[in-house]
This record gives sequence, structure tokens and C-alpha cells, in this order.
Amino acid sequence: MSSNWRISSFNGALLAAYFIPVWTIIALNIMVSPIHGLYERPSVAVALYASDYLQLSKIATVRLAWLLALARITVVAFFAVFLAMMIRPSARKNGGYNEALVVALCFGSVISFASMLMASKVGEIQALRMHAAELLMLLGTAIVMLFEEPAKSAAKKPAATAPVVETDAPAGQLSLQQP
Repeated sequence: MSSNWRISSFNGALLAAYFIPVWTIIALNIMVSPIHGLYERPSVAVALYASDYLQLSKIATVRLAWLLALARITVVAFFAVFLAMMIRPSARKNGGYNEALVVALCFGSVISFASMLMASKVGEIQALRMHAAELLMLLGTAIVMLFEEPAKSAAKKPAATAPVVETDAPAGQLSLQQP
């Protein structure tokens, strides 16, 4: 059973343990009070950028806040699906849970990167550091997934016990077109 656990699944579970509660609280604060929730520290860069550079009206700012909350809840939902699928041993053996993690990493990276750019544009250093740290966590997991070997399927195990065909050629001089 320990061979079913991969580094990317463990790293994804740690990311989910961070992003699910934190981004859920941020999104719920925005849903309850859109303007007040948007001007709290996790989203202040987006709010300041929208007010300074986009010059949005009040209702447009509320819509932007709800859109940001929806995007964060979407990432949280994909992390939750990843955790639910990772618990099942059959999905863990063939790597069927990776798609949910990849979608969560992509959406989360886009949100964190955009927030980081907005924070740098408006001069919010604390928000810039927070979004950069979140982006690095997400990209680190993506890089681990990229360079990790694919999951070994159960179909390849019986092929290893197939009978060996003997040939009369020496091992160093095998041709590509043997019977």
C-alpha cells in the first residue's frame, strides 16, 4: 500500500490542507460583504488595482468581488475533489486523481499570479509576498508532478511474468527484427 503513495499526491494533500480552509474563509468573507471582504489583506491588491486603474463603479466592484470569490471557491472545490479521489485506493493506483489536482494548480496559479502582478502595480508589499508564496507553492507542486514518473498500472505487472523467448544470438548482437 505504501507504493501507491506518490510525492505529488502527498504534496497535493499538503497544499489542499492549506488552500481549502484559507481560500474558503476568504471567499466567504467576500460573499458576505463584497466590498469589505475585497479590501481585506488577501484581496486588497485586486481591490486597489480595480479602484485605481480600472475605475470601476460600486456595482462593478461588487461583481468583481463575487467573481474573485467564485474563482477561489472553484479552486477549493477541485482541491476537495482531489482529496476525495485520493482516498480511494483504486484511483490512487492508476493516478486517476491527478486531473483534479492539475486543474486546481492551474486555476490557483492564475489567480495568485494575477493578484501578485496587481499587488506589485499598486505597491502592496505584504500582499505581494503572500501571493508570491502561494504561487511558489502551487508551481512547486506542478514541477514535482511534471518530473515524477507516471503511476505504474496493474496491467504491466502480468507482462513481467511472461515467458522469455530464447534466441541463439549473443546478447550484445541482437537485431531489431527477431522473431
